Amino acid sequence: MFTISVLEKLYVPFFEASNWHAAVMTTGGWMIIATLAVLECLLSVDNAVVLAAQTKSLPTEKLQHHALLYGMWGAYLFRFIAIGLGAYLMRFWGIKALGAVYLLWMSLHYFYEQRHPQAAAQPEARAKHVHFWRTVLQIEALDIVFSVDSILAALAVDSNPVIVLIGGCLGILAMRFVAQVITNFITKVPELETMAYVLIGVIAFKLAGSLPMIGLELPNWLFSLIVVAAFGVTWLVHERRTTKRRTN
Repeated sequence: MFTISVLEKLYVPFFEASNWHAAVMTTGGWMIIATLAVLECLLSVDNAVVLAAQTKSLPTEKLQHHALLYGMWGAYLFRFIAIGLGAYLMRFWGIKALGAVYLLWMSLHYFYEQRHPQAAAQPEARAKHVHFWRTVLQIEALDIVFSVDSILAALAVDSNPVIVLIGGCLGILAMRFVAQVITNFITKVPELETMAYVLIGVIAFKLAGSLPMIGLELPNWLFSLIVVAAFGVTWLVHERRTTKRRTN
């Protein structure tokens, strides 16, 4: 009985007509939804970079697209659960710690494989299938890590769970599009893959710094500038290499 009453308290507001009316039938509701969608995008620049690097490891564009699609639906489900939990997310700093360790491992492992290419075995058809679902699960896990801050920020803007859910879902959709664009760029500009894993290392330290016992918060606007600068430098390196190959 206690469990049912708690679940009702947490999730019944999602199905109340008054909350839906305030969200989709008023101008103010849509303005807040748009604000939260933009906020989600600003807080998830690092998420898009990591997702692009994750999906790029899959062998075909079709698998990359499907991994982002399945990951998006999983992210929607997690948003529904997490928004209901609300303030309890404040206790989940351990998720951030594990996420920071995993991201740092991703970055270091990539550069290790670049220096030791013989260690990377050629995947077979079955291995590729397993790798696809492993990538989807990794996307889900990283969504959980990155969404804690954005959910808390959204709940601080508006307490209506329907508005927070719609705004977050629109932001997730935008991030999946950005991740797909970055993935396509990586295909055309191979140097971007190295840049992505450098940024993943930066993101690991950014995430670790935000832990309560450290308290070194890197502003999102500053990280966005770092991302833009990294893209610019990588593009210049690519153009220089392309020009050098043409002249040789």
